[in-house]
Amino acid sequence: MLESLLSGASSTVAETVSMSNAFAYCIMAGILGLIISITYIKTGKVSKNFSRTLIILPILVCVVMLVVNGNLGTSVAIVGAFGLIRFRSLQGSSRDIAYIFFVMAAGLTCSVGYIGFAIAVTLMVCAILFILQFCHYGEDRTEKKELRITIPENLDYAGIFDDLFEKYTVSHKLNRVRTTNMGSLYELNYDIALTDETAEKEFIDAIRCRNGNLTVICGRKDYRQMEEL
Repeated sequence: MLESLLSGASSTVAETVSMSNAFAYCIMAGILGLIISITYIKTGKVSKNFSRTLIILPILVCVVMLVVNGNLGTSVAIVGAFGLIRFRSLQGSSRDIAYIFFVMAAGLTCSVGYIGFAIAVTLMVCAILFILQFCHYGEDRTEKKELRITIPENLDYAGIFDDLFEKYTVSHKLNRVRTTNMGSLYELNYDIALTDETAEKEFIDAIRCRNGNLTVICGRKDYRQMEEL
C-alpha cells in the first residue's frame, strides 16, 4: 500500500530507479551525513543545530534529486526554493559553508547511485580534516584578548599607548571608541595578543599610569567575530 502511494506520487522518477534502491540511496546518504557530522564535531567549534543539520541535509538532497530526476521545470522550482532559504539565513563561516557543500556532494553522489565513490570520497575528505586538525594547520597560536581603556576627555588617545603596545603585544587593533559618563570619558576598545601572558599585570599598570588610574579591563573577547571568507 505504501509503495503504491509513493510510486503514484513520484511519477516523474525514472523507472530505472526502483523504490528499494531509492530508500537505500537515502539511507546511505544519512550514514555519510552522520560521518561528516562526527568529523565536524571532532575538528573544531560545534553548533548543536548545525551538527544535526549535517545528518539530515544529504538525505533531503538525495530525495530532491531522485524526485526531480531530469525534470527541467521541477529543477527550476527547487533552485528557487533553495535561493529563498539561503537569503533568509545568516552567513556562516567558511568552515560551515564547506561542510554544507560536503554533505550536499555526498547526497548528490548517492542520488545517482555511485555509493562506493561517495563512501571513498567522504572517508578521504574526513581523514584530511582530521589530519589538518591534528597538525593545527593554519591555526593562530596567539590568544586574542579584548582590552578596554577608559581615558579622560581631554586626553588625546591617538598614539598615546603605541610604545606600550610595541613592548607588550604581538598585535593590536583599535576597534571602536565611545563616550561614557555623559561625555566626560572615552572608552577605547582594542583587540590585542600579548607577547607574554605573565606580563599582563605589568602591562595594565603601565596603562594606568597613562590614563590617570581610570578603569582598564583586559580579558577574553565576549563577542563572536565572524570569520572572513
